[in-house]
Amino acid sequence: MSADTPRSLCWIDGRVVPSDEARIPVVDHGLLYGDGIFEGIRVFSSRVFRLDRHLARFAAGARAIGLSIPGGVSAAREIVLETARAYASPEAYIRLLATRGEGELGVDPTTCRTPRLLCLIGSVRLYPEAKLRSGIDLVTASVRRPPPDVLDPRIKSLNYLNNVLAKLEARRRGADEALLLNAAGAVAEASVANVFALRDGALLTPPGSDGALEGITRGTVLELASELGIPAHERTLGRFDLFSADEVFLTGTGAGLVPVRGLDAEVIGSGAPGPVFEKLRNAFAAAAAAPDLGVPFAGPETPDAAPRNP
Repeated sequence: MSADTPRSLCWIDGRVVPSDEARIPVVDHGLLYGDGIFEGIRVFSSRVFRLDRHLARFAAGARAIGLSIPGGVSAAREIVLETARAYASPEAYIRLLATRGEGELGVDPTTCRTPRLLCLIGSVRLYPEAKLRSGIDLVTASVRRPPPDVLDPRIKSLNYLNNVLAKLEARRRGADEALLLNAAGAVAEASVANVFALRDGALLTPPGSDGALEGITRGTVLELASELGIPAHERTLGRFDLFSADEVFLTGTGAGLVPVRGLDAEVIGSGAPGPVFEKLRNAFAAAAAAPDLGVPFAGPETPDAAPRNP
């Protein structure tokens, strides 16, 4: 990114502009009702990390809410790459969005005729650097994750109020991040990240059916654990499993891999990043820089690698 490039850019209506110049109508249902979907995507080493996996999840979310992606997945893919080329930074965060588009005042989505695609790019830092080294503190949020028969958490919809309220509560209580439980009291995820716990030598993470987003970084960590010989399983977890764990950490596109120091003022494990976390963080950094897991946004493209066996 050159010195005169704006801090963030946005692809909108066929062109890339500084984000503060991008405009959508106030009657867009994405704004009025959170009616749309999004993907958070990372650029590492001038490659868009696991782009095709992100686009597959984006397409599945669109189908789940009955939304047509303008131009289909191929158009969305080129928009992401075009936006990354315009930003021209080897490291960045991309937010791809699809809204229902403009419609009448009223929740009826059939009044929206043309869905809208947007793509933002800039930088993101969810936690201070010192916290990424020493570990963050969690508190259990009082708000619960809606069950799948209310709103399936595997859909990355524009309605993130549940996550926002959980994060707000955590910050007001002096913590870095919120732990969200589902209606049954089992661990779902953090406000913007998946949860992993190491117990008895096995790496455990909640399944999507417990309210966890099936994260791209989460999936990559499961694959890396398998390659490193670390037993890893999806399993229903309670707060007890986190309190009794040797290590707990979070994963997410924006967050990366983040160690957890404590939960609800109780120290977890040694209170410092553990050896399994460090091994996985190093492996993820190597994977993020690997040419087979990212799509270059300049020059010949290399498709995402075939899925590894988690």
